[in-house]
Amino acid sequence: MTQSLHIFPEFIQNAWDKSGFSALTDIQERSIPDQLENKDMIIESPTGTGKTLAYALPALSKLNPEVKNAQVLFLAPTRELAMQIYEVCQKFTENSGLSGASLIGGANMQRQLDKLKKKPQYIVGTPGRVKELIQNKKLKVHEVKTIVIDEADHIIEAGFNGDVEQVIAATLKDRQLVFVSATINNKTEEWSKKLAVGPVVVKVEKEAVKSEVTHTFMVSDYRDKVDNLRKLIRHTPGIKAMVFINSSMKMDEFANKLEYKKIKLGVLAGNSTKQDRQKVLNDFKIGKIPVLLTTDVATRGLDIPDVTHVVHFEMPEDVKQYVHRSGRTGRMGKEGTVVSLVTKAELTSVKKWTAKMNVPLQKQFLDHGEVIIKEDTVKPRTSDKRTAGQKSGKPAHRKSDTSKNKR
Repeated sequence: MTQSLHIFPEFIQNAWDKSGFSALTDIQERSIPDQLENKDMIIESPTGTGKTLAYALPALSKLNPEVKNAQVLFLAPTRELAMQIYEVCQKFTENSGLSGASLIGGANMQRQLDKLKKKPQYIVGTPGRVKELIQNKKLKVHEVKTIVIDEADHIIEAGFNGDVEQVIAATLKDRQLVFVSATINNKTEEWSKKLAVGPVVVKVEKEAVKSEVTHTFMVSDYRDKVDNLRKLIRHTPGIKAMVFINSSMKMDEFANKLEYKKIKLGVLAGNSTKQDRQKVLNDFKIGKIPVLLTTDVATRGLDIPDVTHVVHFEMPEDVKQYVHRSGRTGRMGKEGTVVSLVTKAELTSVKKWTAKMNVPLQKQFLDHGEVIIKEDTVKPRTSDKRTAGQKSGKPAHRKSDTSKNKR
C-alpha cells in the first residue's frame, strides 16, 4: 500500500490491495490531489497509464452513502467505454454501501428506469442517454457534485459535445468538471476551458510513461506482410495481438487471407454492429481468438487487458498515433511487444519515432520456427533496461508475470 492511498476511504484501500497494485502511476499522483480539492481539471495521459483510476478514485471517495441521489456522473462517448468505467467503479465500491447505474444508448430503457428507482449514487453513461433521462425528469442531478468527461476529444469528434453541455447545464453551478483523454488537441482544450472554471491542466509526457515494452520491426515487402504476420502469430505461444490497419476498406481482404491460412481472428471495424463488436471483444478478451484486426477509430476508448502484442500492419500517420496504438500492450507494468511490419521505406519513420520516444528499436525475425529479437539494432539516446527474453540471438520467450504491478 503506497502512502498516498491512505487519503482514500477504507473500501477503496481494500479494493486497491485486492487488485494487486503497488503504487500510484504518474498521472494518478499528479492529478488526484487537485481533484480531491474539487478543482476543475483537464487531464491528458496516454493509453495504459491508469487514467480511469486517476479520476474514478477521487470521485468515488467523495460519495456520501447517506445521500440517495446521483452525486457523480461519468460520461463516455461509447457504450463499451461506459461499461468498462462502470465495472471499475463497481470493483472499487465493493462493501461500501454505495451503488451505481449504467445508462447507455441502445440498451433497454425500462431496465435503466428500474435501476434509477434504487437511487444510485454514481452514474456512468453515454451523453445522449443521460441527457434524455434528465430531460424526461427520470434522472435527478441536483445533488451532482462531480462530472467526469472521458475521451473528451472523441466526444467532440462524435458530435456529442452538445449533449454534454446540456447535461452540465442541468446541474448546479458549483459542481466540479473533469475532462480526460489520451490526447487533447487545441479544439478539445478550448472547449473544456469554456465549460470549466480555472481548470488545472495536467499532462503526462509520452517519455514519462514507464513500461516493459519491447519495440521491434520486421522488414517485409507490402505483399508479404500477411504471410509474415501469419508466421509471427503461429510461432509466438500465448499471443494476444491487436493488429492495426489504417482503413476498414482493407479489413475483409486481410482477414480472408489470414483465415485461409487457418488463423483464428476477429475483425473490429468502425462500421461493425453493436452485436458484432460485443461478440468479437468478448471472444478476444477471453482468449477464444488470439488476434484482433482493427482500426484506430474502432478501438477508441476501449480498455482491453493483457494484450501481449501490438502489430502495426500498416504504418501510423505520426509518432502520436504510434504511441497511442503501442500503449495497448505493456499495461500496468506488464511486459509487451510492439511489432512494426515495415517496408524498407517505412523503416525510416519507425526509427525516427522510437528515437523521439527515447526507446530502443530492435530487429525481429524468424529462424527455424522461432521468433528472434536482435538486441541493440537501434539504440536510444540514453541507456535503457533490457526486457527479459531479449538476449542477442536467443528466442524472444517471455517470463510469466507473477509480480504485483502498478496501475
